[in-house]
Amino acid sequence: MTTSLARNRDYTLLWGGQALAEVGFSASLLALPLLVLHLTGSPVLAALVVTVDATAQLLVGLPAGALVDRLDRRRIMLWCEAVQALALGGLVAAIWFDSVTVAHCLAVAAVMGVCRALFEPAEDACLPRLVPESQLATAVAMNSARSSLGQMSGTALGGVLLAVSRWLPFLVDMLTHVVAFVALVFLRVPPSAPVESHPHLLRSIGEGLRWVWSRREIRVTALCAVVLNLFFAAFYVVVIVLVEGGGSSFGEIGVMASMLGVGGVLGALAAPWLHRALGPHRSIAAVFWALSALVPVALLVSSPYLLGGLFALMSFLAPTANTTINTHQLLLTPDELRGRLSGVMGVVVGGAGAVGPLFGGVLTEVLSARTAVAACAVGILAITVYVTVSPTLRGYAKAQEESNA
Repeated sequence: MTTSLARNRDYTLLWGGQALAEVGFSASLLALPLLVLHLTGSPVLAALVVTVDATAQLLVGLPAGALVDRLDRRRIMLWCEAVQALALGGLVAAIWFDSVTVAHCLAVAAVMGVCRALFEPAEDACLPRLVPESQLATAVAMNSARSSLGQMSGTALGGVLLAVSRWLPFLVDMLTHVVAFVALVFLRVPPSAPVESHPHLLRSIGEGLRWVWSRREIRVTALCAVVLNLFFAAFYVVVIVLVEGGGSSFGEIGVMASMLGVGGVLGALAAPWLHRALGPHRSIAAVFWALSALVPVALLVSSPYLLGGLFALMSFLAPTANTTINTHQLLLTPDELRGRLSGVMGVVVGGAGAVGPLFGGVLTEVLSARTAVAACAVGILAITVYVTVSPTLRGYAKAQEESNA
């Protein structure tokens, strides 16, 4: 008889510790650029903090995945939590003694990005060893819900804490990483099979890239995810420009944007059931068709609150698609390559998410906002048609059965 996830001691320790850490991280990610804005009055420097965090994660992604497959994964997670706690503690002290600088803030942002680049592949690679295969999809979906909840609550908490004191959000974040570190101390990860380590890191990275490229279903799903993320990130920026140009307040825009998180949380909770009910191909195609149908509706709606409801509907099915794809890829990939798989996918999909807002900004410069929305709708519809007719994605269930055989 399989123990439920709620009674799985090790998964619960990992999930609970990281749920707190993600709340703290989201609070800091909001507070850090605002702190720089307070110090310098420069929106450019404030935005640079977020850019440094994302860039560090992208640059370290491939070597991080290789390191995760060469070293003890639990130890990597412990080091990541300890380093983040120390970095945040130093920032708290600097703010307390009124000696904080922009360079210090940028360094902390870089540390956070590097640690996430290492932690996420390590956690992904450990997950199939902590839960039975029959529960892996549910565990992936619950991790997605954890991320959405952390983003929602942490963003709100960061603003409140920053209003009380400039150092308080970072102190809270530091404490959440301490708690997560303690949880990891008691985590028991079943040992992996011995893996022959290559003496050169670049060779390990190359082996991971060759593995990802050799699997057609991974290549195709990555391509589809990149295109969808690119156009949706662009659409998100275009809608904000459209709403702001219509006279909506920053508060209304904030409520509208937060509805993405609401839809993501609800969708993550429903993802295990939808994953089973829809099957692999429909689970993936559903989110593409939902966006294809809903994006043009933005041209008919002007209220930021109605657009927020639209955002919630758009994000509802994304966790189901992610659950299907991530579960399939983890089961398909040998244990000794799972860190590199996660690192490669993080760089590929994260790169699209980083370029997407810039693409949206370019669209609003050369086109009217409404025309830019239409352009995004056409791009999403094109990739949706490809997902629908792709023989590789239509045979996703068969591919998974063969990989498990």
